[in-house]
Amino acid sequence: MNNAAPPLSDTREGSAISTGRMGLLFTVMLVTAAGNTAMQSVMPSIGTALEVDDFWISLAYSWSALLWVVCAPIWARRSDRRGRKAMMALGLTGFIFSMGLCGLVLWAGLAGWITAFWTLIAFAAARSLYGGFGSAAPPAVQAYVASRTPRAERTQALSLIASSFGLGTVIGPVLAPLMVVSFLGVGLTGPFISFALIGVIALVLLRFRLPNDEPQFAARGKTYGMPDAGQTQPDDNHRHTDHEDDDALPAPPGSETRLRWFEPRLRPWVIAALLGGHAQAMIMGITGFLVLDRLGLRDSPEEGAALVSLVLVFGALATLLAQWGVIPRFKIGPRAATLSGMLVAAFGTAILGAADSVFALSTGYAIASLGFGLFRPGTTAGTSLAVSRAEQGQASGVVASVAGASFIYAPALGVGLYGISDWLGFGLVIALCLLVFILGWRSLTSDEILTAD
Repeated sequence: MNNAAPPLSDTREGSAISTGRMGLLFTVMLVTAAGNTAMQSVMPSIGTALEVDDFWISLAYSWSALLWVVCAPIWARRSDRRGRKAMMALGLTGFIFSMGLCGLVLWAGLAGWITAFWTLIAFAAARSLYGGFGSAAPPAVQAYVASRTPRAERTQALSLIASSFGLGTVIGPVLAPLMVVSFLGVGLTGPFISFALIGVIALVLLRFRLPNDEPQFAARGKTYGMPDAGQTQPDDNHRHTDHEDDDALPAPPGSETRLRWFEPRLRPWVIAALLGGHAQAMIMGITGFLVLDRLGLRDSPEEGAALVSLVLVFGALATLLAQWGVIPRFKIGPRAATLSGMLVAAFGTAILGAADSVFALSTGYAIASLGFGLFRPGTTAGTSLAVSRAEQGQASGVVASVAGASFIYAPALGVGLYGISDWLGFGLVIALCLLVFILGWRSLTSDEILTAD
């Protein structure tokens, strides 16, 4: 962050969000991201220990993803009336109970107290608490920062907050193996219990360190926190107490109605985001099981969890490289980022499908993640630039819904196809990436037109 930049505003233009307060908001996002990626790194090994088919482990996430798509916009609107802090606290509480109950249920299942079938059902129910209530925190954090930050600083502030989720995807897999301990038979459920306790600490800090807020105007940020989150495109549709002409620009005639997914201006970007999002969700669903199979670790769940975490860390670092390095360094536009990202992702998927060593698996997953790290911000920015400033809030809602929809059934579909044939799953991912490239080449608006002042 540039030290010469003016301080971020707090309750009104001209006052500052302190470094400590900004760090607290960053922590809220970081804890949830790290907890979720830590969970993803150990679930394949837990499924193997429970002798549950890989497909059903992947399907257990679907209900939570569906609840996220439905509930996140509701909580975002509620934060306008109830305050951002209240919704952050609700989201963290949902995360804590979800992680804690998931850990207890899986612990009981691994100990043989309940059958694998009921363990999976109870896990899906406990996980739904994150989709239903955990989804309240990310949009509230975004809105808190956006409504207290001048336009000149908003991109910097929201990018910082959004990057916390990307950092969490690196930290989670690193910490997960360290949390797998034999104390009291915790074992593979250690990351769940540990992050529930870390969430409690974050909630206490939030309650005592962040002042209560009484919103006087509407402001919504993008919904971060889904497994594909890492997007760092800010939402410019926020209201301030001053009169900013560009925020007050009217929507074009006929656009006062609610934006739909396939509204003509958004259709090419939504199709690209939906198809590419399914490809990304499938790769994320397959990779953990692929590592166990290719390295022969089905009979060593704890060792497998450590190596799955290692591969996921390389993918997370590649995603951050794309979003923190490649895009800003080369000033890549939405169309170029989307199309190049799909080609890179397809190439990485091909390497991953043929890999049979830790190095090859890490390299393939990292290249694929680099591609998806370019693709996601590309479609997000393209959707935003396709509509007026007055419609940015609705466009953000479309982006969040499409991203969440990609994770409802695609991970289970990918794992199911992978169970039939390795290349059936990877082949579909590559086909989707190439289809997005072909359709995007023909239909996506050029960057020169999109970014023209």
